[in-house]
Amino acid sequence: MALTREEREQFLGEPHIAALAVDAGEDGRAPLTVPIWYQYAPGGDIWIMTGRDSRKAALIARAGRFSLMVDRVTPTVRYVSVEGPVIDTVPATREQLVEISARYLPAEKVDGYVDFAWKDHGEQVVIHMRPQRWISSDLGEG
Repeated sequence: MALTREEREQFLGEPHIAALAVDAGEDGRAPLTVPIWYQYAPGGDIWIMTGRDSRKAALIARAGRFSLMVDRVTPTVRYVSVEGPVIDTVPATREQLVEISARYLPAEKVDGYVDFAWKDHGEQVVIHMRPQRWISSDLGEG
């Protein structure tokens, strides 16, 4: 059964690991699909953080859009897929790294991870996407 707008936005707002997909734009290559952390609040735009010089960033810049899919298997099998255009790409800030890390990590792990990532992951960008097309379902108990 498809989710209501409120249900799908609430579900996407939870801290799931997303599968990001973007057209590889290369003959003989399937779309790039990778796990990623994301930030979303119901009714807003989505943002992700990635390396400025990563293949992912280059493919997203070329395609101008990407999709995310999040799912769970308990207490019911549920998924939300959302696709839309990139509306902004900006250099990442340490504050954004703290925000997204706090979404996924236990509080006591955030500072150490942020210190490590800010120093060792290289220059990062934040890519904002406007949700445009949604697919969602709750398939009931698995």
